[in-house]
Amino acid sequence: MSRISSTGSSSSTSSSSGPTGNDFSSVSLDEFMQLMITELQNQDPLNPTDNSEMLAQMTQICQMGATNQLTDALTNLSLGQSLTQAGNLIGKKVTALDETSKEVSGVVDRVSVKIDEKDRTKREVKLHVGDSTVDINNVREILQPDATQA
Repeated sequence: MSRISSTGSSSSTSSSSGPTGNDFSSVSLDEFMQLMITELQNQDPLNPTDNSEMLAQMTQICQMGATNQLTDALTNLSLGQSLTQAGNLIGKKVTALDETSKEVSGVVDRVSVKIDEKDRTKREVKLHVGDSTVDINNVREILQPDATQA
């Protein structure tokens, strides 16, 4: 019991001193719930967990859930904004760096979203300029296409 309690106190201490690998942001909600259930099962019956301490732990669980939901919503919003920006570039002439850091200039003909195979929540918006693929963050200049290309 004392080992679990000290872990909880060191976690809150480490999260206030700066981001480390031991703070609550690296613990999933399921892991936190399992830790709390284990703590309750192993507590001293003659000295049970204080109600205020239990309330503080429940508050932490709620905060973790809300933070995770906010992070997911902001990630989706950012992806939506990037897709909108990329979609507005279709038909426009851009100068950018491709995936090999080579400068590319041409008209954007399509947009795609690349999903990371290791972490499917990570997505990158890509522009296609001829045979080259360009990350939207690597666009250096945007121009209207020449009248002859339209």
